[in-house]
Amino acid sequence: MKVSPLAGKPPDASMLVNVPELITAYYTGIPDPAAPAQRVSFGTSGHRGSSLNKSFNERHILAITQAICDYRRSKGIDGPLFTGMDTHALSVPALSSALEVLAANGAEAMVSKDDEYTPTPAVSHAILTYNSGRKSGFADGIVVTPSHNPPQDGGFKYNPPNGGPAGPEITGWIEDRANDLIEEGLKGVKRLPYEKALRAPTTHRHDYVDAYTKDLGNVLDMEAIRSSGISLGVDPLGGAGVGYWPVIAERYGLNLTVVNDTVDPTFRFMTVDWDGKIRMDPSSPYTMQKLIGLKDRFDISFACDTDHDRHGIVTKSGLLAPNHYLSASVLYLFAHRPLWRKDAAVGKTVVSSSMIDRVAGKLGRKLYEVPVGFKWFVDGLFDGSLGFGGEESAGASFLRLDGSVWTTDKDAITPSLLAAEMTGRLGKDPGEVYRALTLEFGEPVYDRVEAPATAEQKKMLKKLSAQQVPFTELAGEKIESMLTEAPGNGEPIGGLKVTAKSGWFAARPSGTEEIYKIYAESFIGEKHLRRIQEEAQAIVSAAVSGAS
Repeated sequence: MKVSPLAGKPPDASMLVNVPELITAYYTGIPDPAAPAQRVSFGTSGHRGSSLNKSFNERHILAITQAICDYRRSKGIDGPLFTGMDTHALSVPALSSALEVLAANGAEAMVSKDDEYTPTPAVSHAILTYNSGRKSGFADGIVVTPSHNPPQDGGFKYNPPNGGPAGPEITGWIEDRANDLIEEGLKGVKRLPYEKALRAPTTHRHDYVDAYTKDLGNVLDMEAIRSSGISLGVDPLGGAGVGYWPVIAERYGLNLTVVNDTVDPTFRFMTVDWDGKIRMDPSSPYTMQKLIGLKDRFDISFACDTDHDRHGIVTKSGLLAPNHYLSASVLYLFAHRPLWRKDAAVGKTVVSSSMIDRVAGKLGRKLYEVPVGFKWFVDGLFDGSLGFGGEESAGASFLRLDGSVWTTDKDAITPSLLAAEMTGRLGKDPGEVYRALTLEFGEPVYDRVEAPATAEQKKMLKKLSAQQVPFTELAGEKIESMLTEAPGNGEPIGGLKVTAKSGWFAARPSGTEEIYKIYAESFIGEKHLRRIQEEAQAIVSAAVSGAS
């Protein structure tokens, strides 16, 4: 991937989104149902787009919210619907539109106490807390966020009563119904004026900040962090958790400093990501330049993305790669959570590091490997059969201290504080824990590259079978497995994963661009990794050569 000369630098004024133009386009843009890019489309985490290209406009949100109300009625879901939003410019108008529809449909909508921004994990936590012990009247939720996407983007996702991201059987239903409503000119959408919706007897206030923060002591050893006296730094990256961190620090007596509490929908305070775009990705060394520059000021520091469902951990040595921290977290958690089930498994996605496999083996724990998408971890986290679920893109959640469910959606706050717990209890930071693992298992090298692909080639790659790949070796080693389905749950991975003794690659088509992505890892070194990547491209090119 070609790195922009702007990467790691403050954005130029010309790069900042024009917020008035963005909001105006939200209300005035009319999507064309015949244009695929302007239809409602739920990806791995909700519908996303921008009002500037008519892929995220008021009509989309009105239709999606009505579809969610229709879905709730069809399934008998009649408890409160918890709502949250992040700090993207489109989030406020989108939540306002949603509330107009929710009130008109008589849905019991829960909005934040003082209109605070609400992280994704706080909504998941609220749903699960409300539903605990209930036999009926279950709650669900809506989170308005495009995650770490650029400032001009908006996002809208639905979390059913299990608290996690909705599965494809639900999102497919909502997507189809919403597109029908748009095609019908929104004739089936019920709606109240915003001020009337706010005053409706079905609209209620909920203190997400207090409910979430006061419960953290049941998922983390907060006393170990406090008593250690270690210095902590946090950068909310202008995101939804900006008001949570001071409360956490005060409530638990932590030596924690919020290094930047600015909220600005242009995100002008960020440094630019690898491709020259403003993106609030806490796992990117380019966007994390400011916190990395403060690494010597704190014993451990961390950042979270805009809806606080992705984390980034900075040690004295610098920014930890997501796979490194996931591996260290698994090792620590399963050794320091004695009340978890003895058969609780380790969850990872097929494109996460094989170091996690080795750690699970060391611990004597079952590995549960699933396709990309946090929704595949929901059931296991909900019933306690998964102690931990983590994605290579720096998303994770894990159980409470007693082995019961905490959140079933990604939570960046608890993994961030877990880094502090590890450092406080062990006297060494997660980076040092990971380095000890490399001495035992070897030091893997991991990378992701992209290659161009037509729509037809992407379709072929997604439906590829192992029988279509006539190769027996990968980078000089015998191929041990070729997977098109995840071994943990048998679900299609939407591509191909090829594994040999010392390395592997996985190829998947992008859901939004005319490219496919190759994830690869070597336990031998950089040269071996490059060979794996070259052969991976050759294997994939040969497999899809019939398409153009």
